[in-house]
Amino acid sequence: MAEQATATAAPAALARLPDLEATLGTALRGKPEALRLAVVCLLARGHLLIEDVPGVGKTTLAQALARSARCGFHRLQFTSDMLPSDVLGVTVYNAQSQAFEFKPGPVFTNFLLADEINRTTPRTQSALLEAMNERQVSIDGRSYPLPEPFMVLATQNPVEHHGTYPLPESQLDRFFLRLRIGYPERASEREIVRGAGGFGVPIQPVLAAEEVLELQAWVSQVTVDDALVDYMLAIVEKTRGHEWLALGVSPRGAQALYRATQALAMIEGRDYATPDDVKRLAVPVFAHRVVVNTRAALAARGADSSDRILEEILTQVEVPL
Repeated sequence: MAEQATATAAPAALARLPDLEATLGTALRGKPEALRLAVVCLLARGHLLIEDVPGVGKTTLAQALARSARCGFHRLQFTSDMLPSDVLGVTVYNAQSQAFEFKPGPVFTNFLLADEINRTTPRTQSALLEAMNERQVSIDGRSYPLPEPFMVLATQNPVEHHGTYPLPESQLDRFFLRLRIGYPERASEREIVRGAGGFGVPIQPVLAAEEVLELQAWVSQVTVDDALVDYMLAIVEKTRGHEWLALGVSPRGAQALYRATQALAMIEGRDYATPDDVKRLAVPVFAHRVVVNTRAALAARGADSSDRILEEILTQVEVPL
């Protein structure tokens, strides 16, 4: 990165990343790690799945991240009666022009908040697959590119399962990382109870759309040593042969971890990634991509079993010097 920086100056927006996290912190109190991971996902051009119990700030974080940039934003409350056309748009006949016209749906925005995504049917969930992977949608034989930057921020409740449709592995794999917020500490919850943070806090945009794209492009300048890549792949390989896992991490997941380490290093002011970056990001990037097998389920390893299995794997893989 140092050699390439002589030819291309670092984006001026790099200096405003602390302001971005501080702005997000006014909405979601006492969760700096969750905020850091959300920014990592944004700068790595990923999609974010926020999964946690009700009332801990899932939607608040998603909205704050979306509104922190001067970009298009649309919130879509997913329900069981939604159709794919409610997300993508529809082609209608215009009697005046005597031609069919495409009416874009809510997905044609920069930030799409898919609130309670697991409450809609698999048919509607699948409408987002092409958008998330190829950043375009195809309707009636035509493809329409989506605005850039484009990010899906989805929330779901892992506890209450009445009237829900679990996301299939193919869609979970398209989410760059899964974030769990957790309950706040006592001091932070005291502030929340007194009215600090939350949905009503005004969010002032910190970055313009062009600056987000510039930062996303700059992430690729961060150096990742070959030994560190081998370390990532060794972790991935362990997941594919683990006795407790029926499905290991895909190549898309390995790519996601690589980009995540680059983004985290850039946010922390470094032009190189470290093994600690990999350890810090492996669980949020991989946990939703692996599938715990029946044997592990019968052993009652708990709802967070994939997290704990990955943590065990991290202790078994030799860390490069």
